[in-house]
Amino acid sequence: MDSYDVIIIGAGSVGVPTALAMAQAGLKTLVLDKFASEGQGSNKSAIGGVRATHSDPTKIRLSKRSLEILSTWKETYGHDIEWTTGGYSFVAYREQEEKILKDLLRIQRAYELNIDWCDRNELLDVIPDLNPVGLIGGTFSPDDGYCSTLLVGHAQYEEAKRTGAVFRFSETVEAIPVRGGHIQGVRTNRREYAARVVLNAAGAWAKQVGGMVGVEHPVNPDSHEAGITEPVAHFLDPMVVDIRPTLASLNYYFYQLSTGQVVFCITPSPSIWGFDRSETSAFLPMISHRIVNLMPRLANIRVRRSWRGLYPMTPDGSPLVGWAKEIEGYLMAIGMCGQGLMLGPGLGELLARVVTQNKLSAEDQDTLKCLSPYRDFSAEEKLK
Repeated sequence: MDSYDVIIIGAGSVGVPTALAMAQAGLKTLVLDKFASEGQGSNKSAIGGVRATHSDPTKIRLSKRSLEILSTWKETYGHDIEWTTGGYSFVAYREQEEKILKDLLRIQRAYELNIDWCDRNELLDVIPDLNPVGLIGGTFSPDDGYCSTLLVGHAQYEEAKRTGAVFRFSETVEAIPVRGGHIQGVRTNRREYAARVVLNAAGAWAKQVGGMVGVEHPVNPDSHEAGITEPVAHFLDPMVVDIRPTLASLNYYFYQLSTGQVVFCITPSPSIWGFDRSETSAFLPMISHRIVNLMPRLANIRVRRSWRGLYPMTPDGSPLVGWAKEIEGYLMAIGMCGQGLMLGPGLGELLARVVTQNKLSAEDQDTLKCLSPYRDFSAEEKLK
């Protein structure tokens, strides 16, 4: 039986950067995934935004580190991930959103985020094509950005392999043996592997993995749809986010890729629970109406395709990270709520420090406390 220091279940936006961080820390690391290659679960459906402009301090810290890693990836590792520091803008057309965004600025600035409130004219200088009618203003965080989800996932995978991590694809985890209250390893449909630490990074399938060790995870998949247009000449720098709720959606967001296409996504209301990833006929009419109202310039752009992905949601919109109390050696990094890409690199480094017990800072300990799987879920992420 092959033996490893750590076995990671899931080769997605958390599992792959964590494998890289674990291997860099000198841990013998194995990653298992039931799909044929990395990023084939929910990761390939992500649209690529990376921001530190959250309302939760733990997400701010993790995402700030992720921004540092991704924005310098090409210089550090040599892979082009199409990183663009275009910023994020949350727009306000009503007093309700103005108050929410201005209130959050106090938290965001306390954690040294580069973010400001822009009044109507200032925001139109940043995003000239916004509909000026009724526009109050919005926040703008110029250090946020975006990249190609597929390119960054593959780049992290290649670097993790080069550093020594082992990946086994098309292997389904069937059992996680436990003896004397301690993890023994993993049994797949092909063979058994021994390890004293097993990390659940299975995304939308995290609950099923937890069931193998008798731990109930409050993580449920929620379907979100996205789409992409034809490429056009560059006209838009920031990711634009509109948090005004309607009967059919809570918010929507879009940005322009470095290659010219506009990518867009919507948060459905009510949530669409389950594993169905079939796109619907309702999505394009719904989001088209909202986007064209916000940015009339987009009225005649042609949509190339749409798709549907899964957000593994928790009750409060924040991840579950930490050791299980019930079983020694079972570690969780689940429930990213659709933010695995922006949390994954920073979270991977934290998890490596957790496993090696290497210099956990006061901030690390506070992050683990706030993201504890055993918290009461009384708070809620405002910008989830």
